[in-house]
Amino acid sequence: MAAANDLGVRLGFAGGTTLTSIEEVRADASWASQVGFDSYWVSYVVGVDPLVALPVVAGDAPNIELGTSVVPTVGRHPVSMAQLARSAQQACDGRFTLGIGPSHQVVVEGLYGERWDHPLERTREYLDVLVPLCAGEPSAATGNQITGHVTLDIPCEPVPVILAALGPNMLELAGSMTAGTHVGQCGPRTIAEHTAPAINAAAEAAANRPAPRIIALVNLCVGDDPDGIRAAASTGAGAYAALPSYRAMLDREGIDDPTDLILAGSMSEIADGLASYVAAGATDLRLGIYAPDQEHARATRDALAEWVA
Repeated sequence: MAAANDLGVRLGFAGGTTLTSIEEVRADASWASQVGFDSYWVSYVVGVDPLVALPVVAGDAPNIELGTSVVPTVGRHPVSMAQLARSAQQACDGRFTLGIGPSHQVVVEGLYGERWDHPLERTREYLDVLVPLCAGEPSAATGNQITGHVTLDIPCEPVPVILAALGPNMLELAGSMTAGTHVGQCGPRTIAEHTAPAINAAAEAAANRPAPRIIALVNLCVGDDPDGIRAAASTGAGAYAALPSYRAMLDREGIDDPTDLILAGSMSEIADGLASYVAAGATDLRLGIYAPDQEHARATRDALAEWVA
């Protein structure tokens, strides 16, 4: 079994998309800190807002990175996003990381009622305003869709910005303008052949850019019936295959069903699967529990705690 310490990457715990209370976030983050994870991440869907929840619970999860994975850029102007992020950084004592993403057309148009026009241009202009503000610098950006001329007076450590990026153009933005990328529905083959080369090349081509982080979401479950575990996840996971950007990543990986990406089996088998993501170029693993029931969830959490320690 590949030992956690031997992987040589940062290990994060994914709080998921269904956290409905601050107390759930507190319990999750505290557990992740206690067992030895390097980071804890909360997603933004219809549960609690991670930009509010993480600062509230920061004191209960000392010494680990706390981040969003990810907050959609739709619905918040980058000046407002930067204000929230820098305020969160104050509360988190410099341990906060802002993960953002342009979301998907069906979300932008269906949930928010906004237009999905030139998402690449909009994301670039969003970063033109957001990144300097998060770094503690003034923004003086004028764009076709987004403009920001302001200096924020919120003293704190710089806030790293991570851009969720799947396609080559978004990966170029992530590598040239941000600290890295969050990737989901991407297996080792996709990371090795597509994600890592694209984002690393963009960072190398830009002036004074550090090596980018590649934070790979990997869902897993400990159990003796891997096929049954994946079958139970088919209803929820199947929705990802309907989103064009995720569908493209699954096609790159050579799989049809997103549940094929779930690592299931013994902790030893799962650890070996995680090692393949590291070999592919992931710098961080964001581990999510995708279990069919509470019994499997508890067993997986216990196995993870022992492995990470």
